[in-house]
Amino acid sequence: MPWMVPLVIIILLLLTSTIKVVREYERLVVFRLGHIIGARGPGLVIIIPFIDRVIKVPLRIVTLDVPTQEVITRDNVTTSVNAVVYYRVLDPTRAIVNVEEYRYATAQLAQTTLRSVVGQADLDELLSERDKLNMLIQQILDQATDPWGIKVSAVEIKDVVIAESLQRAISRQATAERERRAIIVQADGEKEAAKKLAEAAQILSDQDGGLYLRLLRTLPEIASQQGSVIAFPMPMELRHLFPQLKEPGK
Repeated sequence: MPWMVPLVIIILLLLTSTIKVVREYERLVVFRLGHIIGARGPGLVIIIPFIDRVIKVPLRIVTLDVPTQEVITRDNVTTSVNAVVYYRVLDPTRAIVNVEEYRYATAQLAQTTLRSVVGQADLDELLSERDKLNMLIQQILDQATDPWGIKVSAVEIKDVVIAESLQRAISRQATAERERRAIIVQADGEKEAAKKLAEAAQILSDQDGGLYLRLLRTLPEIASQQGSVIAFPMPMELRHLFPQLKEPGK
């Protein structure tokens, strides 16, 4: 019969609009005549056609790329920073009811928070303590998005771009700092060596013939050089070792 074809089509359309298949990582937020019913899924969900309205909400972690922001740091350095934010929806109902377009709202909040936190930090802190700033941004975002049923799990500042002239100045500063540390280490070593030499000299001077014996130990090193002529006096404190030697005039 010709009238059966339209009837079958209508039945199929009703079944399609009545039965929804919800994946494991999705939820359906159901409104019935404008009233929130709740989140449904995963699996088969029965919807009343023309009465129920559904909004699909994914539960997987979303990677939000925060575009580059022009920021002036606390020490008045203009820099460009961007970041990436990882978040997921924990409560689909609140994500739909409490905020309009939770994706857009989270993205705008991430941009303003990034500018605010970086603007309160010095350039050195931005370059060397990025993990601390990441954690601070993550805490602020997580607290602000909690009423929306969203959990911000991580924030990472990706790139920090500064002027080329400032990069050269930072390089010169780092080089000067390394040279300063090298000079300090060398000076400390010379100071320690001088202290040990003074202690050794004091010990040798307190012993009879100590300095002379130290001189004898250096003779092989001097004699190893070609054309060396060595002349040194006999210390008076060792004359008791050679009684046949007499002082002049005696």
